Amino acid sequence: MAAPKEYPDELRAWAVRVYRESDPKPTVRKLAQQLGVCHEALRNWIQQAEAEAGERHDRPGTDVAAENKELCEKVAELE
Repeated sequence: MAAPKEYPDELRAWAVRVYRESDPKPTVRKLAQQLGVCHEALRNWIQQAEAEAGERHDRPGTDVAAENKELCEKVAELE
């Protein structure tokens, strides 16, 4: 399997918006195929958007992840 490529932020945001605004919801695999992106990448983008919106509690939002990283760096520095 080839290494995953980076997708532009605009594509990510647009793909998530298309998924979230669709009624009925398309399957992630089918939508990813139509957009030409990896279905696991699209699934992760959707899950992260849901976490950011407070709809999921099984993964941290971007702000929490950034704060955790900063705190880990401070702890490492103090040690």
